[in-house]
Formats: sequence, C-alpha cells, structure tokens
Amino acid sequence: MMKKLRFGIIGTGGISHWHASQLLELADEAELAALADPSADSRERFINKFGLDGIAVHDDHRTMLDTDRLDAVVVCSPHTLHFQHVTDSLQAGCHVLVEKPMTCSSAEAERLLDTASETGKLLQVSYQRHCQPDFQYIRQAIQDGVIGPLTSVTAALYQDWKQLTEGTWRVQPELSGGGMLMDSGSHVVDALLWTTGLTPVEVKPLLHRHGSPVEIDSFTAIRFAEGPIASLSIVGFAQGWQESYMFCGEHGAIRFDNGRVTVRRHRQEPFVPELPARATNQDKSFIDAIRGRHEVLVPGDYALKVVRLTEMIYNAAGYEPLAPAEPDA
Repeated sequence: MMKKLRFGIIGTGGISHWHASQLLELADEAELAALADPSADSRERFINKFGLDGIAVHDDHRTMLDTDRLDAVVVCSPHTLHFQHVTDSLQAGCHVLVEKPMTCSSAEAERLLDTASETGKLLQVSYQRHCQPDFQYIRQAIQDGVIGPLTSVTAALYQDWKQLTEGTWRVQPELSGGGMLMDSGSHVVDALLWTTGLTPVEVKPLLHRHGSPVEIDSFTAIRFAEGPIASLSIVGFAQGWQESYMFCGEHGAIRFDNGRVTVRRHRQEPFVPELPARATNQDKSFIDAIRGRHEVLVPGDYALKVVRLTEMIYNAAGYEPLAPAEPDA
C-alpha cells in the first residue's frame, strides 16, 4: 500500500485554505500533518475550518521542519519570506510547492535553484494557469502555428486590489516586495511568458501608486528578442476582476476573455475551441511529480523568468530593488 506523503504548510492565511482543500481531496495520497504560522488566530481559523483538531501546530516553521518528519511543504507566507522558508524546507529534506511569486528578486531565485539542486528535492511554483485547459490550449495552438508567427500580445488584468488590500501585508513593501504587479499581476506575467515562450529584452513601464506605499497600476510596453512586442496592463484600482489577452499572429488571433477563448483567422468565422475537462491542479500535479508520474509542471527555473521580467519592470520604473536576503543560519 502506498505510503501517504506527510505535508506541512507554512503560512495559514487565505491562499493556504485553497491548498488545504485540494490536498484533503487527495486523502489517499497525502495527509496534512503540520502547520506553522506566527499568528495563533490564523492557525485557529485554519484548524476550525477544516476540522483538523490534533494536527501539529507551530509558531515557527523551523520547529515544524525539525520535529514533524515531513515529506513536502507548501509555502503560503508573504512574498519576501518565501526565500527563507523555501531554503529551510529544502535543506530539511522536503519537496516544496511555493506560492507565487517564487521570490522577489532574481538573485534569490537563482540561489533557490542551487539549493534545490544540491538537496535533490523538487521545487514547484503555484501558477495555476499551467493546469487550466484554456491556457493549455492557447499555448499549444501558438506552438502549432494556428495563428502563424506571433506579432504582438496584449495582456491585461483589472481588479479591485487597492480596495481589498488596504491595511494588509500586501501593501507593506518589506513583506510584499511590491504591489499588484508582484501579487495578482504575477499570474498574468506567467501566462504571457508561458503561453508564448518569448524572451523579454526591453521594457518601458509607467506605474501609479494612488497614494499607496506600493504600486497599484502598471502599464508596460515589452519588446521580445524573437521580434513581437506586447503591452502588459495590471490595474489594481478597478471594480471587480477582468482578465483578458489578445495573441496576434500573421494569420490569425486568439482572444481570452475571463475564461472564454475565441480563435479568429482572416476572412473566416471566429470559433470557440472545445476544451477538455480540467485534469489536475497545483497540489495534485505536485504530488504526481513527487511520485514520478510526470515532470514538475512549473519548475523553479521557469518561475525565474517571471521574477526576471517583474524585476526588469520595477528597475526600469525606478523602484528601489530589494537587496537579496541572506538565509539565516
């Protein structure tokens, strides 16, 4: 009988509940064995929601790693803490699934890749669009030349992020590492790079803080080494969620609008492709990678590309980059 993987979670805020729900659906494969969060209230909310009385609880992640014989860890802490938490978990012999962004600087990301290689443990980043049939279709269609060679891409996300994050760690630069671009916008940066496979070489951004300690809106023109150009609009002072992309090629275009994919070709009727049912998610795919059923869907060396483009935008806009963290002994 297959041994269950023992999982720990670092950080019991909102996104950890999503991971817990997905892991609990895989009870034959994995068990939630331990939690670590400095906030007793946050830990209690998590335990009460999922009925996890008796689970090992810690206010320090190192204590959890030292005492609970874990196979894998899901890191759901604030962004600037990812580097330390992932480093410690890998060095404790655990495979790691880390929430986006992997880190807040490319220097930190490169060091995590080295640590994962040295420890021989898997490192996966929780970009869920890699598991979604709509984005999988777009990526494959571009690779198959359905719209011909790419000429341009428009990617946009609108969210009431400013209103939702006031007073939280997400607007504290020492914890967030940046504003909406670093947070929700990271998913759009990921989708832009993953679906197209393009290599950014030049960015021209405009950022607006709207009185916040971090940027709320960002508008960036991007030039890629392969020739296409793109616009990336991450708007955090909006009303509700709107995510859209337009991938233009020499022979057609693919539009994504809040989950609906439409393909257009010159002088032909547009069509909506039939998509398969979703077959996996971040946590299931992570377990399957640990079991050797397939490769890691979002490896650290790919997530480094997202970190680099985000860093390019902040640097070009005059943001002071955070100094790479030194892991504590």
